Amino acid sequence: MSRIEEVQNAALQTIAKAKDLAELQAARVQYLGKKGSIQALMAEMRNLPKEEKPAFGQMVNACKQAVSEAIESRQAELQKEALEKGMESEKIDITLPGTQTTLGTTHPLLMIQQELEDLFLGMGYKVAEGPEVEQDYYNFELANIPKDHPARDMQDTFYIDPNTLLRTHTTAMQMRELEKAHGELPIKLICPGKVYRRDDDDATHSHQFMQCEGLVVGEHVTLADLKGTLEFMANRMFGEGRKIRFRPSYFPFTEPSVEVDVSCPFCDGKGCSVCKGSGWIEILGAGMVHPHVLEMNGFDPEKCSGFAFGVGLERVAMLKYGIDDIRNFYTNDQRFLKNFDRFD
Repeated sequence: MSRIEEVQNAALQTIAKAKDLAELQAARVQYLGKKGSIQALMAEMRNLPKEEKPAFGQMVNACKQAVSEAIESRQAELQKEALEKGMESEKIDITLPGTQTTLGTTHPLLMIQQELEDLFLGMGYKVAEGPEVEQDYYNFELANIPKDHPARDMQDTFYIDPNTLLRTHTTAMQMRELEKAHGELPIKLICPGKVYRRDDDDATHSHQFMQCEGLVVGEHVTLADLKGTLEFMANRMFGEGRKIRFRPSYFPFTEPSVEVDVSCPFCDGKGCSVCKGSGWIEILGAGMVHPHVLEMNGFDPEKCSGFAFGVGLERVAMLKYGIDDIRNFYTNDQRFLKNFDRFD
């Protein structure tokens, strides 16, 4: 009987000293577990005389009940203490100033891309997409640039293997769209996206930049249609009253090919430091789709024609927003990006 009292007193002391729920759980296992002290007392019953067993069993059960009640009581106390500590640590002083959330802004290149997409979607064009890791077949061969063609030297390319590369122009997307059309007309689309060329980065060059190319193929499409389209685009992008001019050029996938200048929006064509006194700024390249390109993609150049153009989004953004270093677009400097809040 004295052994029962010793176990009960020790258990109650241990429970009372438990500082947290983990210590209390350890006490529960120590005294009430299958291998605990109270269960060990029950095992001693078999060694007692028959007449003493009932009284011994009642005392052990009373001990077990007292320990269980003590554990439950201490558990309630510890849970209350834990709740009060948690509430104290999570207390919010509503008199303190709130945390200001810093909001981002649309990136200037995305702003230009969205502006072009809205412009051409309103003219009935669709926006095409394509892979940045491209096949040589779409990037060069279907664009009338076969292997060993001198024009390949115009674009220093990142090759992954002899037939796979990072696209050097979004013309590759145009070739994919022509192929998917299976000779059906008309085709009106723009292809905005990233392109890659092996170039030394400086204020005006980058190994990665963005283009937006346009393509129209149909019956009786002429150079005059191209001029009207680009003049409309120039007026929307750089302000009303802009004029454009064509200068002869060369691109392997267009014939004839032209460089396109827009009258300087900063001096209205009178001559300034931006246009270097000429009154004109070069903005893009364009031309009539080469008959061989149409033929390779399943179109009859005798029955249809088309025009294509390509503009660098960085070039447009630099002119439109007065940015003097192309590297600013890719440095993620918030001081630079915050300048475009007013345009967003």
